[in-house]
Amino acid sequence: MVAKAKAKTKAKAKMKDTNVKEQKRLLLIDDDPNLILLVKDYLEFRGYEVITAENGREALEILEKENPDMIICDVMMPEMDGYSFVKHVRENPRTNWIPVLFLSAKGQSQDRIKGLNTGADVYMVKPFEPEELVAQVESSLRQSERLRQHQAKTTEHGPKIQVPLNVELTPTELKVVQLVARGMANREIAEIMNVSQRTIESHVSNMLGKTSLHNRTELARWAIESNMA
Repeated sequence: MVAKAKAKTKAKAKMKDTNVKEQKRLLLIDDDPNLILLVKDYLEFRGYEVITAENGREALEILEKENPDMIICDVMMPEMDGYSFVKHVRENPRTNWIPVLFLSAKGQSQDRIKGLNTGADVYMVKPFEPEELVAQVESSLRQSERLRQHQAKTTEHGPKIQVPLNVELTPTELKVVQLVARGMANREIAEIMNVSQRTIESHVSNMLGKTSLHNRTELARWAIESNMA
């Protein structure tokens, strides 16, 4: 990966990506200084501003002052690993909307599922192609922008969705409703979470029962208005 990335970076050194209309700020977290330098340089040449941290604890300190558009995070790190860090991010209403991309050397199915269920939006396995990383970043940022636009529209369409006060979602249900709020179909969610479509349909049905809502559209609105998505 390193050799390919260096070659591609040199080729692009004089031509930053002009398709980035507004410079986006990314928070990159990894305890490998070589990977940090490589990925940071590559993303900066593509027009992004990149802030770096060596572990989850340092990243949380940065988030107290900065509000990045996306987080790229290693899973296995000293002091605070990626799982613990993302849990903090998702529990904070100020940061829980930020897309998170996990980088990990663990590529087994159960590792991917754990990463996604923890709260990551994308799970990539090392080594990876830098172009694929950029594509995933751009895709996540587009989804985030669509979500913000959808949220702006839904708030114009009447009062907030009302649900019982004691509604509690499981971690898996929370992940599903976040993806529903992004406009994804059950089939797409099933592929991301590596389960059957029927399993996703069952989760959606359970959440409709818990919330007394009538359909997926209302479920998505509730997730957005409640800052879960």
